[in-house]
Amino acid sequence: MSASPQHNDPMQSRKRVAIVGLGNVGQAALEALLLAEDMELAGVVRRRAAPIPGRPAIPVADSVEDLGPVDGAILCGPTRLVTDQAIPLLERGIYTVDSFDIHGTALVQHRERLGRAARAGNAAAVVCAGWDPGTDSVIRALFSAMVPQGKTYTTFGPGMSMGHSVAARAVPGVRDAVSMTIPAGPGKHRREVYVELEEGADPEVVARAVREDPYFANDPTEVFVVERAADRANTAHGVQIIREGSSGIQGGQRLAFAMRIDNPALTAQVMVGAMRAAFRQPPGAYTLLEVPPIDLLPGEREPWIRSLV
Repeated sequence: MSASPQHNDPMQSRKRVAIVGLGNVGQAALEALLLAEDMELAGVVRRRAAPIPGRPAIPVADSVEDLGPVDGAILCGPTRLVTDQAIPLLERGIYTVDSFDIHGTALVQHRERLGRAARAGNAAAVVCAGWDPGTDSVIRALFSAMVPQGKTYTTFGPGMSMGHSVAARAVPGVRDAVSMTIPAGPGKHRREVYVELEEGADPEVVARAVREDPYFANDPTEVFVVERAADRANTAHGVQIIREGSSGIQGGQRLAFAMRIDNPALTAQVMVGAMRAAFRQPPGAYTLLEVPPIDLLPGEREPWIRSLV
């Protein structure tokens, strides 16, 4: 597969892309990919390769290798699994996209490991390609360029965090869990975690394990035991980004961005755009911050430049 950027009409060479994982994000990615005219669905990888209800014609397998020729894979599983999922795919020349969402050192290490694998396989990966980290990261960068001296506040919610919910479900003794993000002031949050326990699980032990998990360790976290965690699920979410400071010597600048969205749908749509962008990058691993925004869009560059500039 060529490593040079590809900006010709993508309809001339549609890429075969697999969806790995069929949770909320995976299902939304499936629908978004089916609407992408420059890519085609190679199939879905899921545990036990069970057929997809209502979609009997879509190939399903328990590994990417069983789907035939595949150019790229959108990894929709839990963050803590995607590094090990991506590396062997990249080493075989299969481009990958993930929505890894643990900020800080873990994110940097994930990018470095995938970068080595991608260069070895002459492929590319776009990592952390959700909306935060992801598109929000791009907005924060633009705000910092516009107002270099200042401070940015990113406030999430109220809404259900998919990453935090998955982390809570992985705690021993938890049958199901839903984690809600509650704004607690500019750039501050608290977590409300609703857990459905396995029989015999100790509520205090479970609560302590949730609060000590890196996903929750930096925010005040309350854990509530409920009979049915799914009753608390709600895929609506949102964010507000505000930057205040100075442009040159002029103070009093204030920039704001806000959105209310369906979390899985937006995450999946960003990942599909990032898959397109991955095919246009030289070998390596990139955060969304490092990808030209125009590469997320289908078709040739010139029409987009004429319509957006």
